[in-house]
Amino acid sequence: MSLLVNRENKDVLKQRLKEEKIARKTISFYRYVSIANPKELRDELFKIWSDWNCFGRIYIAHEGINAQMSVPENVWDKFVLHLNQHQQFAGVPFKHAVDGNGKSFYKLIIKVREKVVADGINDPDFDPSNTGKYLNAEEFNKALDNPETIVIDMRNHYESEVGRFDNAFCPDADTFREELPLVINHLKGKEDKKIVMYCTGGIRCEKASAYFKYKGFKDVNHLHGGIIQYAKEVKEQGVESKFKGINFVFDERVGERITDDVLSECHQCGKPCDTHVNCKNDDCHLLFIQCAECAEKMNGCCTPECVKITALPIEEQRKLRKGRIKNGPECLAVYKSRLRPNLKEIIKNNLSLRNI
Repeated sequence: MSLLVNRENKDVLKQRLKEEKIARKTISFYRYVSIANPKELRDELFKIWSDWNCFGRIYIAHEGINAQMSVPENVWDKFVLHLNQHQQFAGVPFKHAVDGNGKSFYKLIIKVREKVVADGINDPDFDPSNTGKYLNAEEFNKALDNPETIVIDMRNHYESEVGRFDNAFCPDADTFREELPLVINHLKGKEDKKIVMYCTGGIRCEKASAYFKYKGFKDVNHLHGGIIQYAKEVKEQGVESKFKGINFVFDERVGERITDDVLSECHQCGKPCDTHVNCKNDDCHLLFIQCAECAEKMNGCCTPECVKITALPIEEQRKLRKGRIKNGPECLAVYKSRLRPNLKEIIKNNLSLRNI
């Protein structure tokens, strides 16, 4: 019988994935649907998908499921058949990765959560099933051509920084929970305007569109299947891509390139760049944009402080971290939020960099 958690070292798992010969599909799917016993379903899926060597990150709650996965092609048919045997998931649409690279996850994680997307909404009268109108790629493009249309990016700031639709309002927020009130405030007084929104795979817009309708907005629309499906339709139908740059994704690839446009810059030197990395300091892991030159100079770190820590023997690093709560007040991370730290200024002013 399969274990209900994965206990193997991540470096071992990543190396195993790198050496793996089988072909994989990177897919995502979600559905808002009532699930009576999320824990029971979680354990069932973990057992079966582990046996099939499926990887990914899946969240299950009473309100539904949200999954990003890497599925071996040799089990794809039975994977789909098994999912469809669950009545609440029958016919669920899959979004397939644009680049076709199935090596996007190195292990299987399935978690039970209060909500599949944390939204901060606690209003008992809110009905998340009363969603806005779906738009396909061509319909979305037509809506964008209308200068009266209000375009909303329902993703986090680090996602929109590297890729977005022109003229979109991109909330300066770290989470979906933070974005909702920011967007509501931005739309105040525009209840009769045509609103179109987009996100990565559609799940955030699904709930946001229902929430905006609940708040009194009349003409609410959202991109069906998100940027992932949009990019697929653009490619297959020869439709112009009005989305520019990279679609940020939450797996080992970090991003899928949709167009060659580079919309952002290295956070450390200012050169055009859209490569997201995590700081190599294990007690930091700040997500930021770093060019190849700065990656070499800074040893993959965000600040001189983190460079010095990573230069210590691994046992010394572990001693520094021992007993601390991850991301707690004593954490060595220079930043606890991903909201645009001014790394250029820190590096410029930090004389200790001379000693690196």
